Amino acid sequence: MRWSQAFIPTLRDDPADAEAVSHRLLVRAGFIRQLMSGHYSILPLGFRVRAKIMGIIRQEMDGIGGQELLLPSLHPRELWEQTGRTETMADILFTLDDGRGTDLILGPTHEEIFATIAREITSYKQLPQLWYQIQTKFRDEARPKSGLLRVREFTMKDSYSFDVDEAGLDAQFDNHHGAYTRIFERLGVPAVAVQASSGAMGGSESIEFIVPSPAGEDDIAHCPACGYAANVERATSMLEDVDDGPGLDQPDVFPTPGVRTIEDLVDFEGGAPANRQIKTLVQYLDGIPTLVLLRGDHDLQEQKLSDGTGALDVRPAHPEEIRELLGADAGSLGAVAVDGIKIVADHALAGRSDMVTGANQDDHHLRGVDVERDIGVDEWLDLRAVAAGEPCPVCGEPIEVFRGIEAGHIFKYGTKYSEALGATVQDAEGESIDLVMGAYGIGVERNMAAVVEVHNDEHGIVWPLSVAPYEVVITLVKMDDEATVAAGESLYRALSEAGIEVLIDDRAERPGVKFADAELIGIPYRITVGPRGLGDGVVELTERRSGESEQIPVGDAATGMIERVVGARQPAGPA
Repeated sequence: MRWSQAFIPTLRDDPADAEAVSHRLLVRAGFIRQLMSGHYSILPLGFRVRAKIMGIIRQEMDGIGGQELLLPSLHPRELWEQTGRTETMADILFTLDDGRGTDLILGPTHEEIFATIAREITSYKQLPQLWYQIQTKFRDEARPKSGLLRVREFTMKDSYSFDVDEAGLDAQFDNHHGAYTRIFERLGVPAVAVQASSGAMGGSESIEFIVPSPAGEDDIAHCPACGYAANVERATSMLEDVDDGPGLDQPDVFPTPGVRTIEDLVDFEGGAPANRQIKTLVQYLDGIPTLVLLRGDHDLQEQKLSDGTGALDVRPAHPEEIRELLGADAGSLGAVAVDGIKIVADHALAGRSDMVTGANQDDHHLRGVDVERDIGVDEWLDLRAVAAGEPCPVCGEPIEVFRGIEAGHIFKYGTKYSEALGATVQDAEGESIDLVMGAYGIGVERNMAAVVEVHNDEHGIVWPLSVAPYEVVITLVKMDDEATVAAGESLYRALSEAGIEVLIDDRAERPGVKFADAELIGIPYRITVGPRGLGDGVVELTERRSGESEQIPVGDAATGMIERVVGARQPAGPA
């Protein structure tokens, strides 16, 4: 491709609204342009990278037996009502009607549609099946941000497995785990497989693949010692044993004027350290008031509360609701002797005694509380958010917490969708059974952004060869020099004929502009052709990643470059 004919609208300055590195560089380098909030046009360079990412995904999916389909983006609402996801995913659904009274949904994912097609599978002899597509998805994100990392319209590879039993699902799940590991290795991103919450997608188990990056929106607990890794929505840690002592025969009320927080009570004379306090939160779970209890030095992980209780709508109570329920304001709340309100408690409170909590009387607390004696806990759950430095639940070494980008997610659904949509087969005994399903997603443009988040420097993007829009850029330093143009064109022809993806910068621009643009768009190799080098019989080869340059004889440049690129290319995925 000739740069003079290409549409590569590079910018000298960063876009004003860009925070993430990938957002800033993909806009500046002319890969994407924003149409409106959460919607981006993919320009020619971006399209080439996107195509390579999809090619790697296809190779690996085909390698584990995947069959590619293409399903509609518009779905009848009634299918989503059958699975209950018009409620569980209501906050992100784009809905419309066709003018004839038919309610439709722009698909944010395709479980319902794949399960509907799977109703044509009638016998266990047709299993297992693995189907996938690479399709546009739509999610009504309330706050799109960070360029391609959080958008409302995007491309996703979603695959779905169908089996006769859980053992088959386990095999498909493991196959996808391996395929995803290879995909991310080939993309050049250091994705970490972590335990995750299935959220509104449902199912019994899920694993996220997280790329460490400050631009991400997921917090991950990770143990460097043993490799334990989990999204904080699922993560646990060990807790040190606490010796509570005998306590009191019954709770004792004492005044605590001005005490409104855990920290206030720590500092209050006659108060208690945070790990001896009971934190009482009032939450509404699907409209039902609930007291949520944690140790004073622990924070609530809201997704754990949602997952543990099955609640779809979780919100904190308003101040007036709190007073109506408990007769006091926040800061003096407790669950001792509370009746008629559901109480859920974190496991860290189990067996604790001689604790301090609010008395449900403004400016008063209770000391000597025995949790099991004095509080009628209805349900014990893992509710607390883990913190960096806490002991790993596997090996006991300190865990780290880092921010990351969710690059992929795999789920074990079981029969959640097949049962709701009537996708059944006959087993070996002739009995009708529900298909056992799994689902597996990778966001294409999100992974483009993830690559940039990992591979960049102060000059721009540094694409891995596997996904670079071009493999080589030939920079002609002086366009009015016949020898320079002739040598550059000869190299361009030789590399192109050898199957090297090459961009020749034949623009009438200053050398500094050309060098800056080449570094900004991140082509792995640059060959610089100019009068000075040609006078010595050489051209200059610069590797983008290292910045190192070397002089190569003109006669050897084409062969040497071909050998270098071909040698650096990755082999295709499994057949």
